Amino acid sequence: MPNPQPQPQLGSQVHYAQGRTSPPDAARISPESCTQLSLFKDLMREYRKIDDGITMRLNRTAAQFRERDRTPAAGPSSASAGPAGPLPDDACAFFWTELVANWKGRLQVVQYCVNVVDSSREAKRSVLALEPKDLALGEDQDARTRRRLQAEVYADEVKRNQIRDEMTVERIIRQRSFDAFRARCKFWTPPRTGAANDEARKWWDDVQQGK
Repeated sequence: MPNPQPQPQLGSQVHYAQGRTSPPDAARISPESCTQLSLFKDLMREYRKIDDGITMRLNRTAAQFRERDRTPAAGPSSASAGPAGPLPDDACAFFWTELVANWKGRLQVVQYCVNVVDSSREAKRSVLALEPKDLALGEDQDARTRRRLQAEVYADEVKRNQIRDEMTVERIIRQRSFDAFRARCKFWTPPRTGAANDEARKWWDDVQQGK
């Protein structure tokens, strides 16, 4: 018996699915993505698409839930959302979960890259701390090696500072996205009880406090 074919997505569902981005995953980031600053910045730019296009994504979420509510199997919705009107509570909860997943993933990527650069810097500092005889190098070669390592340590410190600066950028982006989200979900807040809601609520409180 042939396998049933998947049901085609409806129009707004297709547009919504095409606009989604997977949450960043530090486990899939290579150290090279951290040590090459241009690559790191490209990576962060890609992962920030959900925030950069938040108004469009909120509209897509509203369209997705409106279309769902028009199907016979759907129950009554808590509200109806126009193109720029308030979103129903279930749409707000859905979008907040996606937003938090991306914020959390990006923060983990930044922290991972800070650790990568720190490890590289500390390894070079350990070599610089060795006595020349321990390096088994000639005097001239030892001097060249030390100058090179000192330059690389300085370069790592510059990279580390630039990567850490992304945490400040993240705070600014989160606040901007939060303001846009609140404009469409004025009366929705994450539940305060239940283990599954703890993280969503913590991000909510942190953004309100400018963290």
